[in-house]
Amino acid sequence: MILLPAIDMKDGRCVRLQKGAFSTVSQVADDAFSTALAFARAGARWVHMVDLDGARAGIRTNFPYIHEVIKGSGLSVELGGGIKTREDVDAVAGAGVARLVIGSAAVSHPGVVEYALENYGDRVAVGIDCLNGRVRTSGWEQDSGLSGLELARSMEENGVRTLIFTDIATDGMLAGPNFDQLAALQKAVKCNIIASGGVTTLDDVRRLRDMGLYGAVIGKAYYAGTIDLAQAIHEAGPQQ
Repeated sequence: MILLPAIDMKDGRCVRLQKGAFSTVSQVADDAFSTALAFARAGARWVHMVDLDGARAGIRTNFPYIHEVIKGSGLSVELGGGIKTREDVDAVAGAGVARLVIGSAAVSHPGVVEYALENYGDRVAVGIDCLNGRVRTSGWEQDSGLSGLELARSMEENGVRTLIFTDIATDGMLAGPNFDQLAALQKAVKCNIIASGGVTTLDDVRRLRDMGLYGAVIGKAYYAGTIDLAQAIHEAGPQQ
């Protein structure tokens, strides 16, 4: 199972939120580049980055910092937040992102997903961000009216091979992942699934690994010190 330590960017700062609420924003690291280098030293091969300003307002003020990580860290960058149009897809893919994550647009403009798949294939993932099983969009602030399983099945039918499932209720809360929803998602689709939200301890990593998940995002647990990234990577197994 691959582990993807996370860097969330807002106003050029590395931050974390609780349950996606912008009112809870707090800075957790000095800068994205040095943080990414620390991830690499711990043995990570990937970094999960989120452009929070892009997700909420479509403003790419964080891209210079993200681009620095893409070009200089040696990590494969998975990037989500604000990829809403074909132009966004081309810009992000052209910048060298290893995997681009389409979130809200998968609900509001599914043609963007189709365009991305046609042009970038397996470099495309869809983010499914759920609160109580229902998909939230626009920086998690709007209820889409869809269930996470409905969206997952429709994306698989469209050819998406990688899904990033975030349980909003556990995100940033250091309370453990939503294992039940992840198991239900595994039964619903055959896609590669990356778990996001609530990964807190080495036991969480082992359990996700034993479920056979493709990957897991480690966010607040790293910054809060509840998990040692190098040990977590050892438990997860060979990275790719």
